[in-house]
Amino acid sequence: QLQASGGGLVQSGGSLRLSCTADGFTLGYYALGWLRQVPGQEREAFACITTGGQTTYYVDSTKGRFTVSRDNAENTVYLQMNSLKPEDTAVYYCAADSTGCSDNYLAYDWWGEGTQVTVSS
Repeated sequence: QLQASGGGLVQSGGSLRLSCTADGFTLGYYALGWLRQVPGQEREAFACITTGGQTTYYVDSTKGRFTVSRDNAENTVYLQMNSLKPEDTAVYYCAADSTGCSDNYLAYDWWGEGTQVTVSS
């Protein structure tokens, strides 16, 4: 079971760092994606890091502001979010994929509980 944590309320321009941990699940074997969902909208896969951490992917709206990293020894993946905007408000999830990174949320095999991020203007 994966678990995303670290969400909260932050002002526009602020920063948050989310963590993804797993209980009884070795994250190091999987590509790890970060996804978010706004009520009434489809879930968006916006960032991903490969198994060894050598490669990361971001959608355009998060490039230069968000950074994914991982510490396989700690079985944790991080999402550093800077310069947050009100449109980043969503429930954030981490998800694992055994075949690699994907921009399609349906490709991810295992999901965790989300964490709410709210950015006020």
